Amino acid sequence: MMSSIESISLIGTGAMGSFYASKLFDMDQKCISLIADGERYARLKGKGFFVNNRHYDLPVMRPEDESPPSDLVIVAVKHHHLPKAISDIRNRIGENTVLLSVMNGIDSEAQLGAAYGMEKVLYAVAVGIDALREGNRLTYTTQGRLFFGEAKNPVASQRVKDVQALFDRAAIAYETPVDMIRVLWWKFMINVGINQASAVLRAPYSAFQTSQKAKELMESAMREVMAIAKEAMVDLSEKDIENWYSVLAGLSPRGKTSMLQDVEAGRKTEVDMLAGKVIELGKIYGIPTPVNERILRSIKRIEGKPYL
Repeated sequence: MMSSIESISLIGTGAMGSFYASKLFDMDQKCISLIADGERYARLKGKGFFVNNRHYDLPVMRPEDESPPSDLVIVAVKHHHLPKAISDIRNRIGENTVLLSVMNGIDSEAQLGAAYGMEKVLYAVAVGIDALREGNRLTYTTQGRLFFGEAKNPVASQRVKDVQALFDRAAIAYETPVDMIRVLWWKFMINVGINQASAVLRAPYSAFQTSQKAKELMESAMREVMAIAKEAMVDLSEKDIENWYSVLAGLSPRGKTSMLQDVEAGRKTEVDMLAGKVIELGKIYGIPTPVNERILRSIKRIEGKPYL
């Protein structure tokens, strides 16, 4: 299947962004450019980045550059950088541009849709990549799988088919589930569990593969999401936790979640988008969220920012 997607812009060169940028660049060096400004622009222009010890030097565009819009824009920034990213991609958005967010959480698509129209947005979550980032170097042993599509996919839409064809060419593993919203919530539940528990315990994946204490903290945070999802008419169950353990078993024991990597590097974490969102939704639906409240306080202390 041929894809009609020929030009791609990507914003955010953390673990996820670097991985997808490298795969697309390997497919066609002329198809992709990065969006950055300020220090990030200078760093990417000057040093590029490394993926599994291979150096990548991609074209970099400033937000204000006025070239033709892109067929596909991939958003891979941290949650607290999304408002600026939404502004920075404006010149890359045309009438037929597809927007794809590979961010954590359950509301980046809605924010992108509010700015540019939900008809441009596809939902996506990445599951199972064991990426480690140190500075501008990314290493991974398992690429996992990108779940993406429309909210509902009984039959693939044309734009989904176009992105599928692109990913086939780039050897990016993907799946298009019938119910993408359920998968979005499933990944949110996973992140609420393992990302946050790993940050609190300062523990790599091996702890969650072997330690009952680590598993219990992870699962207790996840079950609060499950209870909220039920009230939100999203079908999550104990089977979904079991399915997560199947993914976890395939990850490198030495691998670390993105939140643990943020903690170790002294970066701001995404706890507000995870525990903070769970607490917010818990209040809306009348569901107690004591585990995520404790986690939020703990991670705020780690960040040196008290939570009252």
